Amino acid sequence: MKTLIVVPARYGSTRFPGKPLVEIAGRTMVSRVAAMATRAAAELNDAASVVATDDERIASHCRDLGIEVVMTDPNVPSGTDRALAAVDAMGVTPDVVVNLQGDSPFTPPAHVVAVAEAAAKSGADAATPYVRLTWQALDDFRAHKKTTPFSGTTLAHDSAGRALWFSKNLIPAIRKEDALRQQGDMSPVCRHIGLYAYRLPALRKYVSLPEGHYEKLEGLEQLRFLENGMSVQCVEVEPDMIAIPGIDAPEDVALAERLIAAHGDPLKD
Repeated sequence: MKTLIVVPARYGSTRFPGKPLVEIAGRTMVSRVAAMATRAAAELNDAASVVATDDERIASHCRDLGIEVVMTDPNVPSGTDRALAAVDAMGVTPDVVVNLQGDSPFTPPAHVVAVAEAAAKSGADAATPYVRLTWQALDDFRAHKKTTPFSGTTLAHDSAGRALWFSKNLIPAIRKEDALRQQGDMSPVCRHIGLYAYRLPALRKYVSLPEGHYEKLEGLEQLRFLENGMSVQCVEVEPDMIAIPGIDAPEDVALAERLIAAHGDPLKD
């Protein structure tokens, strides 16, 4: 197996217990994410997907739907740790492990394919996607940051696409912005998408490392890579059809259903 796509699905969320089993427009969230993972695996060479859970209710639901599922320790601290736990529980050694977050039901399969291929081919320890913002999208992002400053992440990368930094602040700062706006529709700001593909040895190293200083300050686990001299390949992708970063609270479900009603259900494409 070259690629394993893992969907961590934890039952005991503090803010939204049982959220993998919540229905969004008639389908549970975990089944939506698993369907996207299956589609991505079909587009990759020698790939498989699995839901990694800590709860028999989620596991039973997946089995009923014919979704591959593996039980993992409920005490693992993060989705990244759960992705590695799934690999070990299955007894497999894929070249690349993709962590497709179980609360991100609208991640396009194309994004998963892009990061899996980048991790395999770039030589980096990990890969992650981003969307370059138009000036209008940047204006909207700035307005959003005024009320929720820790929502949304930006990144800076070098000329080869290797990550230089990730931040909850807007980076880079832009001098002479008015002049830049006259040159085209695209801003220099890249919005990070929380999806990761890891080379298996790098994933094992990452999980063994302590939480980093800046990782703790920013609340961004990917900074642990950079703080320890590891490399992350950034991959530009097209914006999501439904742009919602994740389902973190019950009110996000209503928002997701409104967006499906407005834009269509990606699973029906």
